[in-house]
Amino acid sequence: MRVLFINSVCGIRSTGRIVTDLADVYMADGHQCKIAYGRENAPAEYMDIAYRIGTDTSVKINALKTRIFDNDAFCAKGATKRLIEFADNYDPDLLWLHNLHGYYINIELLFEWIKSRPQMEVRWTLHDCWAFTGHCAHFSAIGCEGWRSGCGDCPQKGEYPKSIVFDNSKSNYARKKNAFLGVNNMTLVTPSHWLADLVKQSFLGAYPTEVVHNTIDVDVFVPTKGDFRERHGLGKTFVVLGVASAWSEKKGLSDFVRLSLLLGEGFRVVLVGLTKKQIKTMPHGILCIERTNSKKELAEIYTAADAFVNLTYEDTYPTVNLEATACGTPCITYRTGGSVESVPEENVAEQGDVEAVARMLKGMKADKSQ
Repeated sequence: MRVLFINSVCGIRSTGRIVTDLADVYMADGHQCKIAYGRENAPAEYMDIAYRIGTDTSVKINALKTRIFDNDAFCAKGATKRLIEFADNYDPDLLWLHNLHGYYINIELLFEWIKSRPQMEVRWTLHDCWAFTGHCAHFSAIGCEGWRSGCGDCPQKGEYPKSIVFDNSKSNYARKKNAFLGVNNMTLVTPSHWLADLVKQSFLGAYPTEVVHNTIDVDVFVPTKGDFRERHGLGKTFVVLGVASAWSEKKGLSDFVRLSLLLGEGFRVVLVGLTKKQIKTMPHGILCIERTNSKKELAEIYTAADAFVNLTYEDTYPTVNLEATACGTPCITYRTGGSVESVPEENVAEQGDVEAVARMLKGMKADKSQ
């Protein structure tokens, strides 16, 4: 069987690693795989099966168009036509879609091609809510209900995929609905029951939906010894770890700053995935580390931590929770989306309740010192 995956990235960050992990499984079973991706570079070990959609320049141009016209995934016509030519020649039996947002593809051209191949099996893993909104990838943090009735007057126009001029959310919603409906043989896959429930209430609700929790590379994410503590002078300090591929307020960045102040002596907050610009703004008491695409290095950091904390306000089924737990590090999270589906209830705090998180961590420290 020939399998074609399409995602914004290949082999990096959470969705990129999910795609390459799936490809590894299929290839181990003797199937042929290709991964079409739109942004950045694929790891060297996947270059022989990777197909780049567009270029860095075209992504930047499409992002600029989106900033003005609020039309992410309705640009990139030339790159998408070339992708379709590649896909036609490859002739996949199974097309597995992942993130289609990210300034790299034209969904109307893509789904026109999909509908022209009724014999092809299609699976689409939704990692967020973008497929059934007129603009945003998540809406739960602000309690927006516009996706139920067609969007318009978007309260998150300035959020990813950001527009600074026009609000095209009503038109985007209608165009997505027209493009996505009518596929002959498509199954939607969600990594959490929370997202599956939302999908069933959306215009995509007629499609069969499966819940398949995200998995991780359990050969890599295991308790892994390293010198992380020694290199950073952490000694016997109780290390509280946060990891994100892109930090923002919705990932709880300010809450981590508050948490660091509440915990005080004997604790050290470590944040992985910050940009150089963000690092310059962080308090000296927080150990700041830039993004790493090395799974082994990340496993060493998870293992070195005493607790992993996920203070996200919007998430579907974060793999970071799974990775930390697999490395032997207990996880605490806010009651957010599907994040709670991989964490014990006693380690769940209400959104914004940093004091409760601090109490949990102090309890963990006390238990560890006994």
